[in-house]
This record gives sequence, C-alpha cells and structure tokens, in this order.
Amino acid sequence: MTDLEPGFLVQVRGICRRDPRYKLEAYLFVYEALGYTVKTVADGEQRHVSGRELLEGIRLYAVDRFGPLTLAVFHQWGVRQGEDFGEIVFNLVENGLMGKTDDDTRKDFSDWLDFDEIFGSGMELDVDASLVLEGRPRLRKWKGKV
Repeated sequence: MTDLEPGFLVQVRGICRRDPRYKLEAYLFVYEALGYTVKTVADGEQRHVSGRELLEGIRLYAVDRFGPLTLAVFHQWGVRQGEDFGEIVFNLVENGLMGKTDDDTRKDFSDWLDFDEIFGSGMELDVDASLVLEGRPRLRKWKGKV
C-alpha cells in the first residue's frame, strides 16, 4: 500500500459513506493500480491513461498482488465487473481525486473481459503445506492468465 495523504483518506471515506457499494480498499486499490498502470502499461510516461489502459493495469496489478485470490478479493470489495471500476474511478474524479479528459466516460469501463474468465477457473495454486501448518501460507507458484 502506498503512503496516501490523510486528506485523501478522509475524502475517500466520505465517498464510501455516500456510495456504500464499494469498500474503501477498492478505492485505494484503484488509486494504486493507476500508478502501476503508468509504470507498466504507459511505460512510465507521465500521461493520461484511458479507461481501457487502466483496466489492463488493474488486471495486471491484481494478478501480481492477489494471484488466484483476485476474484474473491474483488467480490469482497463489491466489485463484480469492469463497470464497477468505472464507478469507482468516476467517484474519485467527481471528488477531485483523479482527473479525466472530455473524452473519458463510464462506458470506457463496460464490455470488459468476464471476471470469472480472467480471474476465476483455470488458476492453479501451489502452497507450501508446511508453512500453512505453521500459520504462514506462502504461494510457491501460480499459473493463471496474465
């Protein structure tokens, strides 16, 4: 988790109170994923990223951060489809916490890949059982769609 300004957290908590569909963690994740997207998808170039580029960055960042648990984490946060990320982004935009161009719309986040298809079935998880017994599960390897 990146260090965020206290004022940012106060504003995001306010958004969550007004729109309780998504958990605070979903907003923080999207904000972090934006930074990840700029570094990876936009090759570090400080520029505006499109909704589609952000979705790709979200996908890559989620797989990197949560691996095969991505779908469960997203569901816990109230996120079930790309449109949910669009709602989160535009809630941040409307509160001055993210920027947009005149061409950016919520529709940019629709018709994205099926969550179950990209984060669900077909993922293999290999956990070191000895560490699980010690209460410290650690992923040894993961095979999923990246």
